[in-house]
Amino acid sequence: MLRRLIKASAVVIGAGLVVAGCSSAKIGAAAVTTSERITIATLNNQVTNLKETAKRYPGIVNLSAMQATQQTLTWLIRYQINDELARQNGITITTAQAEAALAEIYASAKASAQAQGVTNVSLDLILAANGIPPDTSAELGRYQAIQTQYVKNVSGGTIPTSTSGQAAASARLEQAQCQAAKALDILVNPQFGRMDYSQAPYQVVSAPSAVSGSPGPAPTASPSGTAPAC
Repeated sequence: MLRRLIKASAVVIGAGLVVAGCSSAKIGAAAVTTSERITIATLNNQVTNLKETAKRYPGIVNLSAMQATQQTLTWLIRYQINDELARQNGITITTAQAEAALAEIYASAKASAQAQGVTNVSLDLILAANGIPPDTSAELGRYQAIQTQYVKNVSGGTIPTSTSGQAAASARLEQAQCQAAKALDILVNPQFGRMDYSQAPYQVVSAPSAVSGSPGPAPTASPSGTAPAC
């Protein structure tokens, strides 16, 4: 398993998408939404960025080719879902807010990594260890800033500090992200896998082989974990 250096709080990190059949995905696309397509070229460029960064941290960041591809695609889609969440809820994020959110992620993750005995903790190391292409650091800052602002909006203007308040905010955030994912009607090219919706944060996972299963009853239209449950 990839060694994680970011400790996700009750109010960060999560989104998802749905799987498409081969005939649904547009040629040249790794994923398609109602507003934008993620091209295979874009995915390949970001995977290269992630893998080249990971090479600088041997023994700390170890990514297989499949992990690098699926985690990169996961984050590219999560960014789109949070943008849709912002649109649905009237949230506007400034560059300064995104930069502040990224700085906060780095400070928290750096302290956590140092507590684990990791030295010389750079932002690139934090991002690569979490399967995030460092080239997308600005998008990550915006992603976090959107979530922070949403939680403030539904919690009376401040980040909740009580356990019950954090749980309530987390539940509302997950519901909002689920609704955003559903609205985007995201189609994932099955050569890269499918999105697992069974638990948050959603992520791209390997799709089962169409020829490996044994004969049996036909699956339901939306089996657990393959469509937003909202």
